[in-house]
Amino acid sequence: MDQTFASLDDTAQGRAAAWLARAQVRPTRQRISLASLLVGDGQDRHVTAEGLFMAAKSSGESVSLATVYNTLRAFCDAGLMNEITVDATRSYFDTCVEDHPHYFWEDTQELTDAPAGAVAFSRLPDPPAGAEISRVDVVIRLRRT
Repeated sequence: MDQTFASLDDTAQGRAAAWLARAQVRPTRQRISLASLLVGDGQDRHVTAEGLFMAAKSSGESVSLATVYNTLRAFCDAGLMNEITVDATRSYFDTCVEDHPHYFWEDTQELTDAPAGAVAFSRLPDPPAGAEISRVDVVIRLRRT
């Protein structure tokens, strides 16, 4: 699985700081660094915590895997990202928070965007009493033929 990340240059760090400020997330050094890798080039991406951890290490950042997980969860809680669970052992974090479906490529373990207009639900079940539907995630698993 090949994941590409943005750089840690001044432009990327400026974008990262603005991204965090939009959601009123405190811009710590580690959050700025991780956010720079995620959104510093203005591109949306799907990442795993392990992939982001390796990118941070490769960039010379001193960060633990636990910190990466905690930071990704904080970004999700702030509405900056969505966590997409593809199975019981693997989650991806998506910087595009608009509703859209995903393809999960089983051979490469890659998550990519599927065309948003290609999936339609005519009806969803009513949620149980005292609950509301917060989001519907669609992950279409693909196997190459």
